[in-house]
Amino acid sequence: MRILGAAVLAMEFFLMGFALLIAKDNHGALALTLGGLLAILALLNAGLLKRKFGWISGSILQLLIVIYGFVVPMMFFMGLLFAGLWVAAIVVGRKGEAARAALLANPKLRE
Repeated sequence: MRILGAAVLAMEFFLMGFALLIAKDNHGALALTLGGLLAILALLNAGLLKRKFGWISGSILQLLIVIYGFVVPMMFFMGLLFAGLWVAAIVVGRKGEAARAALLANPKLRE
């Protein structure tokens, strides 16, 4: 679960970098600063996924990236796409961890 979530956040770091390249021509320093802050938070949050707080802050970050669509309209679409990947990372990760726990709990399945 943590690996998938960290991968989504790392890709969002690059996504925000590209969004900043688009925003630099038409927007002021505040919009660029907020976009840069979102990019840095996405990268730093990838390391926080060991704790529940990391997943909560990652979910809030997904919402903020979608809201950045008011600066770069394409971010509405890309933010929703990555929010879907975030939800998929949580769902698939939980199923994978449950399967791994079941495998480790039953010695007959390990053979």
